[in-house]
Amino acid sequence: MSLSIRAAAPADLPLIAALIRELAEYEKLGHEVRFDEAVLGEQLFGARPYAEVLIGETDGQATGFALFFHNFSTFEGRPGIYLEDLFVRPEARGRGLGKALLVELARLALERGCARLEWWVLDWNEPSIGFYKSLGARPMDEWTVMRVDGQALTSLAAT
Repeated sequence: MSLSIRAAAPADLPLIAALIRELAEYEKLGHEVRFDEAVLGEQLFGARPYAEVLIGETDGQATGFALFFHNFSTFEGRPGIYLEDLFVRPEARGRGLGKALLVELARLALERGCARLEWWVLDWNEPSIGFYKSLGARPMDEWTVMRVDGQALTSLAAT
């Protein structure tokens, strides 16, 4: 068995869209997927890309992905990498692909002068939490995620 990680290309857009949908179903959030594939492609591969994608392959077959973007820490005075999505298809789990994707993200973070790599994980996802802790990740339990979207976002902008 061979594992490989590569940067996504525009031709990977249908694959990325499928993987996002598979992740959403796994997270029991399939009903929240609303993206338009063409708009997603523009956001990932257009004139000003807002995020990047790594494709994980097992024996030459795409079996996982990591979608990430840069954030910034004022306390560190340096950028970081925020991992929005990490997903490995069920048939490929337990073979090291998730770890390989995180290793590549850590390598990119150091190469790009980032102070940290961070992400969210659903609190019910104990297998992933245990896996992340085994790699040295620590929960940031003292923080609460806040979000403004939909009509609340529109209303706030109009204030």
